[in-house]
Amino acid sequence: MYSSSIFDTFSPQEPQRAPIGVFDSGVGGLTVLRQIYQQLPNESIIYVGDTARLPYGIRSQTEILQFVREILHWMQQQRVKMAIMACNTSSALALDIVRQEFNFPILGVILPGAKAAVQQGQRIGVIATPATAQSNAYRQAILEIQSNVQVWQVSCPEFVPLIEQNRIHDPYTIEIAKTYLEPLIQKEIDTLVYGCTHYPLLSPILRSLLPQQVKLIDPAVHVAAACSQELDILGIRNIHPPMPTRFAVSGCSQQFTQSSLQWLGYTPMVEQVCFADTVLS
Repeated sequence: MYSSSIFDTFSPQEPQRAPIGVFDSGVGGLTVLRQIYQQLPNESIIYVGDTARLPYGIRSQTEILQFVREILHWMQQQRVKMAIMACNTSSALALDIVRQEFNFPILGVILPGAKAAVQQGQRIGVIATPATAQSNAYRQAILEIQSNVQVWQVSCPEFVPLIEQNRIHDPYTIEIAKTYLEPLIQKEIDTLVYGCTHYPLLSPILRSLLPQQVKLIDPAVHVAAACSQELDILGIRNIHPPMPTRFAVSGCSQQFTQSSLQWLGYTPMVEQVCFADTVLS
């Protein structure tokens, strides 16, 4: 699976105590972080928000790949034992490439989400960023698992900026959500996949607009479970008390602190980092 050299990345004394790196363009990855807190309470976490360059969903693959490489290089310097792309756009456009370039495990959110979706329904809707929708990553993953299901995708370019601006309950956000969901409701979907880690933060609104029988799939739940399995396979699950979560952002630390408070339930200490500076020419 992974060569023994991955352990060179970890603390040489106790590799299981090394942190897990979790990254997203902004606060959306906090939905994954919360699941790790619940499912893996002993793991130490470094959370990265590339807030200076969000939203990722309107970026090209070349840009996304550059950003992901820079963040992973920085995480490598922090001696993480594993990285989780808490970002569907990165998972769709960069995961397969960077897995070949780094010697620690890197997990994405799309395959765990796709597996969960086919276990729940036959008429599956996916809401996603433009880049993720255009990549067809969810459709391909779902159909590879089960070819006889139907999949419809909707691009939702306005959701991430609205969430990052903390405008979740604005009347405008509700109207935009109605517009995005209408074609999926007309297709009589039975399952809806959150194709962006920001979108579970909209759950109360989305649930109120969808028929009650539609099941909601949050890939964050399932990537945390996949992370747990990987830690056991590699024998690097931490059994000791965790270190406090470290938060690093590329943009305004104060803005991230304010935006994340309601999702974390506490006020995080946030440092500002330039991830591009970590890549050697």
